[in-house]
Amino acid sequence: MAISDPIGDGLTKIRNASRAHHPAVDIRFSRVFFAHVLDVLKQEGFIRTYKVLGDRPSQRTLRVYLKYAPAPSEGGRARITPAITSLIRASKPGVRMYRKARALPRVLGGLGAAIVTTSKGIMTERDAYHQRIGGEVICYVW
Repeated sequence: MAISDPIGDGLTKIRNASRAHHPAVDIRFSRVFFAHVLDVLKQEGFIRTYKVLGDRPSQRTLRVYLKYAPAPSEGGRARITPAITSLIRASKPGVRMYRKARALPRVLGGLGAAIVTTSKGIMTERDAYHQRIGGEVICYVW
């Protein structure tokens, strides 16, 4: 079965694993996802790291190691809080969302990040704003 939106599928798997407090999640390999989106998530501190599993191109998967922070304990039990509170896909295959540099969204007043694909690569909305280039808003993360 072919997946029409591999980026959306990968983001959904990361969001669900984060909510379920899994230490890692395996997603389908995609050059766009591997090379750029995960690098931005790692630079912004939303994931610990990732690595490619599998030798042949048809069997490659990405293992994403999620990041958690200790939270105050309740009743003697230690709790953990995921670094990714919410992950929302903005631009979808059916409805693309393009923004000029001045109209790029600020996520939670700068506490979150919007990932934007531009003519100079995939970056956060802050980097795109400073370089004065717009593009397609892929997702919002906080």
